[in-house]
Amino acid sequence: METKRSTVPAAEEILGLYYPVLDHGFVSLVDYMGSDDAVEQAARVSYGAGTRKVSQTRGLVRYLRRHRHTTPSEMVEFKFHCAMPMFVARQWIRHRTASVNELSARYSLMPLLFYTPDPQHFALQSTSNKQGRAGGAPDEVYKEAIERWQSLRESAGDAYSWMLEEDVAREIARIDLPVSTYTQWYWKIDLHNLLHFLSLRVDPRAQWEIQEFARAIAGMVKRVAPLSYEAWVDYDLESRPLTRAERVVLSRLVDTADEGLTAKDGAAVSKDEMKEAGLSPREVRELVEKIQAPERPDFDLDLSRMRSAEDVAAEMYEAVPSDFD
Repeated sequence: METKRSTVPAAEEILGLYYPVLDHGFVSLVDYMGSDDAVEQAARVSYGAGTRKVSQTRGLVRYLRRHRHTTPSEMVEFKFHCAMPMFVARQWIRHRTASVNELSARYSLMPLLFYTPDPQHFALQSTSNKQGRAGGAPDEVYKEAIERWQSLRESAGDAYSWMLEEDVAREIARIDLPVSTYTQWYWKIDLHNLLHFLSLRVDPRAQWEIQEFARAIAGMVKRVAPLSYEAWVDYDLESRPLTRAERVVLSRLVDTADEGLTAKDGAAVSKDEMKEAGLSPREVRELVEKIQAPERPDFDLDLSRMRSAEDVAAEMYEAVPSDFD
């Protein structure tokens, strides 16, 4: 039977397929409800949206995003199946605007899959950011870390399997599995809250591992609601709000007469003058960053990397302790 639901061909193309993230993780768009048309329909409280031109829908979607009218985008929903290391899941779950059902190791057997950073993303502690990394680590440190991780994970996996053999309760057997262990969940969220999540998690200042999941999800959003995605990039992701002091500084450089923008002849603002306007040294650096022309991000999915649900399930099944599946 043909569906009466609104569908998007680009979304249907990836529905139920699994996009790999990190070494054993994935994101799959399991289902979606609505698209850009649903945003317009909710904003206009009308069922006549289907007769409108794409340019009119785009104009409204962009107006809503530009002026922070967010409730119409709550009418579009996404459901994902995701697998990620536990430490990524703990960051992810801080976004409390979604419905989540996570794999429970109290009654399910955990696949013994562990995340291992590649050399490119194994780094030393940043000296300027207490929660970040900076600079590559020496090869010998990476090699030693790999050996120590392998030893720890083999020990933890052996202990987990042994306790299962001894019929220890699963909720006890799982307690010493490391946070590098992969967990998985179903995650359902509306478009408004999803775009907020993405704004924070594709940001270069977020931990790289969760950035990778966010980039994959952004590519899926682009397929379901391309106009909303475009407006999000333009008005949220790549926009930068200006503070009062920043506006004061910029007004000394630019003439806004006749609704145009013209550089004032010989205008310049020194660091001391920016300080007098109320900007700290850090805010000065941030202002310089804000007015640099941004690059348009590329979150398009490489469909050649997509995997079937059967292949992913087989990998998970093989990683479960074999005597208890």
